[in-house]
Amino acid sequence: MKFLIAAFLAFIAVPSIAQTYPARTIRFIVPVPPGGGADAVARLLAPRLSELLGQQVIVDNRAGGNATIGAEQVAKSPPDGYTWLLGTSQHTVTPSIVKQVPYDIAADFAPVTLVVRAPQLLMVHPLVPAKTTAQLIALARKQPGRLNYGSGGLGSASHLAAAVFSSMAGISITHIPYKGVGLAFVDLIGGQLDLSFPAIPSGVPYHRSGRLRALGVTSLKRHASIPDVPTIAEDALLNYQVQSWYGVLVPAGTRADIVSRINTAFTTALKAPETKAALVAQGGDPDPGTPEEFGRLIKDELARNAKITRAAGIVPE
Repeated sequence: MKFLIAAFLAFIAVPSIAQTYPARTIRFIVPVPPGGGADAVARLLAPRLSELLGQQVIVDNRAGGNATIGAEQVAKSPPDGYTWLLGTSQHTVTPSIVKQVPYDIAADFAPVTLVVRAPQLLMVHPLVPAKTTAQLIALARKQPGRLNYGSGGLGSASHLAAAVFSSMAGISITHIPYKGVGLAFVDLIGGQLDLSFPAIPSGVPYHRSGRLRALGVTSLKRHASIPDVPTIAEDALLNYQVQSWYGVLVPAGTRADIVSRINTAFTTALKAPETKAALVAQGGDPDPGTPEEFGRLIKDELARNAKITRAAGIVPE
């Protein structure tokens, strides 16, 4: 009889716990410095998520180690729903370019939802004498190794986009990795860098202000936020396509009802007309889905990026 009572109490406790989540502040860890596309997306969503969940969602930038420092911190956090990771496409590239990653992105996290898909922009400093992607490729072929580009770090979306670009174009451009694409922008604007491949959300303001020149979009279709900029594929490299994404992960072992609660909050926030419009204006494409769909995307991207990095000649370090 005591066993039956205990089992019954445990059964009714589950929905009770689910109803009380969240009961305190939530940390939303962004594994890159402030100023990049991932940071912009997290900070746009955090206030709306705070309203929906009834608890404050605080964006916490934990940059470094090719976005592994922040990810490792989340992987080792209690699986209670109070520590989230804004996972990025970089996390599915890192295992192919870093020999020892301190976590398994597919096994040590529970997927919650894809948030945004975001093409990148090929951007150059105004002093670079190229008005189109085709002209930039021609310039690089005449001066192998002279042009340099900054990325958000080894394995970042900007690094992968440039590696595939140079491989397909048959050119040599010098890679200068930074601890975040926001830091690379400082030197790109200052003229220390010739070009970069930022995500559209972080690159659009510089394109619109004229401080940098956008030559091409890395998706196969032009983006609604910058329809005047052609795709790299239509201008110079047929079938060129590299696209970053951001999604939410929590520590493995987090209960399904909590994952569902977080998923619902993100889905509601992303479908709100004002939020969607803001993300599209920044260059992102909101694309929430189920935890299962996001989990499949991660596994597919791991396999795809392993092939891309091998083809681009990127050697694990």
